[in-house]
Amino acid sequence: MDNYLDKTASLTPLAKRVICDKATEYPHTGSYNLVMTTGTYLCRRCGLALFRGESQFSSGCGWPSFDDNIVQAVKQIPDRDGRRMEILCSRCEAHLGHVFTGEYFTQKNLRHCVNSASIDFVADNQVLDTEEAILAGGCFWGVDHFLKQISGVLRVEVGYTGGVTAEPSYEQVCQGNTGHYEAVRVIFDKAKTDYHHVLKRFFEIHDPTQKSGQGPDIGQQYQSAVFYYNQEQRAEAEILLQMLQKRGYQVATRLFSAQTFWPAEEYHQDYYIKHHKAPYCHQPVNRFG
Repeated sequence: MDNYLDKTASLTPLAKRVICDKATEYPHTGSYNLVMTTGTYLCRRCGLALFRGESQFSSGCGWPSFDDNIVQAVKQIPDRDGRRMEILCSRCEAHLGHVFTGEYFTQKNLRHCVNSASIDFVADNQVLDTEEAILAGGCFWGVDHFLKQISGVLRVEVGYTGGVTAEPSYEQVCQGNTGHYEAVRVIFDKAKTDYHHVLKRFFEIHDPTQKSGQGPDIGQQYQSAVFYYNQEQRAEAEILLQMLQKRGYQVATRLFSAQTFWPAEEYHQDYYIKHHKAPYCHQPVNRFG
């Protein structure tokens, strides 16, 4: 098995039960029942491209359905129940769901019945492999706005991480007693950019020296932090922090190992795009020369 970024640490309990323990989400409850004609679905655990949007169809079963998969991305093994065929990510073996034939929903007579919790959608038709960063730098609306502009970034999801409260709401996090940071989950195409470039831009679009929060937003939930998935990501963050310190910046950014990432409410996603506004407390600054 080739080397890949294992993102298990950031999975919600539901996603962990599905991906790791082979559970099934309730029908009609997932995020991806709406048929997409373009884009790509990725493995939530390792970021490998699994299905193209053009292969998705509506089966009425309550789970995303696909009549084809990307070559060599999905593997099949007999299910433990002895009756069905389980489908797994071919790289990290994340449980995806089951595959069925003989139903004739489409000409290919094939239905990959997939749990939404097992996949991520990105609006790109060509991507084959991705990586991910989890970053906190003040109000997540502004971080989301600027990191989306990086060439090769496919998706930015805002949410909460680093705290102790399960399934926190925005109101709970704003009270400042859940331990969570407002954060973003950045998915990028490995063929077009890398973790170093994403992280470098992150340090340029917020003030990593502010200890109390970010701009006018004060509180632990607005402080600067990097949540790393492995030692390679941690080492990259330390290199950039050292570069900033050598340039005279008293950096306050903290480094933590990745923890459960709870997606924020839908009205927070793509906030500035939805409201046709610009960030008020994030401004790009060339800090690396």
